[in-house]
Amino acid sequence: MSERICGVDLGGTKIEVVVVNADRKLRGQCRVPTPQDGGPQSVVDAIVGAVQAACDDAGCATKALKGIGIGAPGAVNAERGLLSRAPNLSGFVDAFPLAEAVGGACGAKVKLGNDVGVAVLGELELGAGRKLQSFVGIWWGTGVGSGIVLQRKMWHGRGAAGELGHTVIQRGGLAEPNGMVGTMEAYAGRRNMETRAREAVAAGQTSVLFELMEQAGKERLSSSIWSKALAQGDPLATQLIGEGVAAIAAAAANAVNILDVEAIILGGGLGTRFGQPMADRIGAAMRPYLFQPDKAPPVVTAALGDKGGAIGATLLVGAKR
Repeated sequence: MSERICGVDLGGTKIEVVVVNADRKLRGQCRVPTPQDGGPQSVVDAIVGAVQAACDDAGCATKALKGIGIGAPGAVNAERGLLSRAPNLSGFVDAFPLAEAVGGACGAKVKLGNDVGVAVLGELELGAGRKLQSFVGIWWGTGVGSGIVLQRKMWHGRGAAGELGHTVIQRGGLAEPNGMVGTMEAYAGRRNMETRAREAVAAGQTSVLFELMEQAGKERLSSSIWSKALAQGDPLATQLIGEGVAAIAAAAANAVNILDVEAIILGGGLGTRFGQPMADRIGAAMRPYLFQPDKAPPVVTAALGDKGGAIGATLLVGAKR
């Protein structure tokens, strides 16, 4: 059997796992919900189970893998394999040895990276960024993450570059759960939009959002539910998504004004679900904030789709041949 590499995209609502060959061709896959309670061990157990299922799908054993790459949200210490300050994951406040825990259970070496960082790396090497020298990737999902590529290299700064979601677009505006006020993610993050939707419905505003959620048998407002509500013209969904678009556009324009990149690549659960029409909408909303609107870069959707984070995580194990 040829080489097999596993990639894990650890998100706030789902865990996406793929097994690929040396050319990054898909050979196995699995998707499971992310545990919402139970702490780090529950998340480790879910990852290990999903890796096993993906390997079964690929016809290989976990211990036969060349390695496992994990893209995770929060503060990542890649050298030590530690994850901390991940507010969308249960119990990941203090540093937890995620790489060691998963690697020990699977019998394979594990490399840890930032979730959006590895997704952007995937687009750089395999997707919409293949022919670009510079771009900013914006991943719109449970939160809003981003990554910066300059001269075909990921820009990490002192270790925390690319946190576009936590840049302030409205002084004294809405607050994130972590206490930061007026940030882009406070307006556009799916979890924050859900909180605002629940507050609005509790205050008497009508919406089909939670009816659709119950019909789908889900506990959270997923990207598909937001998409369906928007398609039905639901006023609350239209309002909140509109505010999210405006927030992303303002933050993206600031990044363009500072870095003058060639493109904005839109990914993540919501970005992938809404597709190029939403990318075009963000691009149009971005123009009024640009210093040089006649040189506005295109906003394009991520080419690797909803498996892009997991596929990009495989690049942590070794570059594509």
